[in-house]
Amino acid sequence: MEIELDIEMGKETVSSLGHYFYNHFINLGITEKWAVYLNLLILLSFIVVIVWIVLNATKVFLQALFRKSSQFERLPFLKYLLKNKLPYYLALIIPYIIVRNSIPWVFIDFPALIRPISKLAEAYLVFIVIWLIMSVVKSFFNILQDKPALKDKPMNSYSQVVQIILYLMGAVIIISIFIDQSPVTILAAMGAASAITLLVFQDSIKGFVASVQVAGNDMVRLNDWITMPKYGADGDVIEVNLTTVKVQNFDKTITTIPTYALISDSFQNWRGMEASGGRRIKRCIVVKQNSIRYILDEELERFKKIQGISDYIEEKNAEIKEYNEKIGADRSLPINGRNLTNSGLFRKYIEWYLLNHPGTNKNMTLMVRQLEPSEKGLPFELYVFTNTTKWVQYEYIMADIFDHLIAAVKYFDLEIFERETGVDVRKTGVLD
Repeated sequence: MEIELDIEMGKETVSSLGHYFYNHFINLGITEKWAVYLNLLILLSFIVVIVWIVLNATKVFLQALFRKSSQFERLPFLKYLLKNKLPYYLALIIPYIIVRNSIPWVFIDFPALIRPISKLAEAYLVFIVIWLIMSVVKSFFNILQDKPALKDKPMNSYSQVVQIILYLMGAVIIISIFIDQSPVTILAAMGAASAITLLVFQDSIKGFVASVQVAGNDMVRLNDWITMPKYGADGDVIEVNLTTVKVQNFDKTITTIPTYALISDSFQNWRGMEASGGRRIKRCIVVKQNSIRYILDEELERFKKIQGISDYIEEKNAEIKEYNEKIGADRSLPINGRNLTNSGLFRKYIEWYLLNHPGTNKNMTLMVRQLEPSEKGLPFELYVFTNTTKWVQYEYIMADIFDHLIAAVKYFDLEIFERETGVDVRKTGVLD
């Protein structure tokens, strides 16, 4: 009864105000036609001013209330509600009530407009409700994002799924308002047009399925370093949403990848490397094959002076002598029996150097191996991990290792392969 009484009082106030201005315009000698339009303009202006005052007063009050409440550490949810504009959306409700109830009386001289404008107001109410729900949903996902176990999960994807569902429901309700049909009837009609719906929203549907698979299989997290040459992506993941994955490349450009491409195409995720604490070095030093030779007995003392392999030379030389005596090898020619070679000593020296280098990870695979000889020479491949995954430190450690080893080659009477052309001479001897 009290609500009905308030509405009736509001009707009488607006109606009385409208009659006052209408009569005043007539008394001024304005024709009835123009008096009606001027009366409408005055009433609209009056409603706009009231709505503006009420909206701002309510918004300021609610924002102050939420801001004060969000200061409590036990209520972080309120902080996110404030961030996602819930007070503003709540403040829209009272102005809506004012506008909705004033329509019949503001447009009393234009009855044909009352119904369509009322429907527009009802449609706007649907948007207000959706905004309110989305504000709460976004705040909920923000809270989840703060959880350590979920911090690197693509919560934006799930939030967007809820948003799409809400807007689809809102669209159905709005259509039902304008055509005066039940939402159930609209849904039935949409079911018949499902093929068209799937065609229109195929990217969103594929993106949703892909985002669920990506999150469920833990394929990509925020801040992961991924490489996807097909899309020119080589950098850190900065955003994962329903339809796209944004990657900030190391040159600071942004590459956008369709989310479903992470399922349909191949990509490389470097998270395992970063979590392991070591980054792999896999490079070769290529030596000329004609510089590889046997080490003569009188040369052993010179090679024993090289730190790191003197003990190895003594042990290996004793083993070789014992073997040669056992088989009765004719030592007049070095080819008979077993012998030390300069390439073998160099390979052993590389291994010793890597084991003693402060930048290598001793708990991961470390080896030096020969690859298949080719027309370019004999490759000595270093397969070792650094004790850091930081890019700058990794490059420094790798350069430091190869600087030393390339300079050490000549002490083993070896030569680095160099390809000479008529235009360019490349003398690095280092191949990726």
